[in-house]
Amino acid sequence: MGKAKAQYGKATIKRLSQALTLEFGKGYDESNLRNIRSFYIAFPIRDALRHELSWTHYRLLSRLDSGEKRAYYLNESLTSNWNSRQLQRQINTLAFERVVKHLPEKEKKSSIENLIKDPYIFELLGLLSEEKNSERTVENAIIDHLQKFLLEFGKGFAFVARQQHIATDTSDFYIDLVFYNYILKCFVIIDLKTGTMTHQDIGQLDMYVRMYDDLKRGEDDNPTVGILLCSEKDEAIVKYSVLNDQNNLFANKYLLYLPKIEELKNLIEQDRLKFELDND
Repeated sequence: MGKAKAQYGKATIKRLSQALTLEFGKGYDESNLRNIRSFYIAFPIRDALRHELSWTHYRLLSRLDSGEKRAYYLNESLTSNWNSRQLQRQINTLAFERVVKHLPEKEKKSSIENLIKDPYIFELLGLLSEEKNSERTVENAIIDHLQKFLLEFGKGFAFVARQQHIATDTSDFYIDLVFYNYILKCFVIIDLKTGTMTHQDIGQLDMYVRMYDDLKRGEDDNPTVGILLCSEKDEAIVKYSVLNDQNNLFANKYLLYLPKIEELKNLIEQDRLKFELDND
């Protein structure tokens, strides 16, 4: 019955396409009519539409399989000013699924969890994943492709410094990358690590965040957030380190290549399962 219904629908669209083309001319082929139908089903309320987005935006959004995803990509397109090509990349790289935590609207302005992703996909940095890239090489690529990096990194981030010097009475330290998020009103420091993270890396990030709060944070700024960006993440270290107790420290994996959809889905699912098992 389902097959017969589908065939009937195809036949109806074909007849309608022929009739509209005969009466009004070009623009009513079967493909366009299917897009229009999908658009109507996805966005039945005209007042909910935003004129800032193009027909191409809405055509991409209409293909998504849930209202929650459509709302996420629509809002991100507006607030991050994505063009249709950028929206297509975010959909193709499962940006919605990679967000660490989707929060209710009232909680979003107070948490970093709805802004950061895991894993990040940095194919746009132009580095070869099969080569052994140093931390400085990755850092240089981020600076050279800063606009593209921020597209993947998320909304509200503004670049502050690289290799920022922090000095105490006895020591000098250099933080790889520092950003400011104007939505959360806080500094976000990034420590880059190639290879598998270690507990020493976590301890260093924790120290950097505490030092930054003490030496750099302004009176109107919220507590500093620290992100360890690593090419390999050790879930055991995450579970048994300060990462498990602090809500302002994160360890997130990055990929230097664009994986296939199934590979990315499996990677996200594995991370989710590990998180659920660790928190039972």
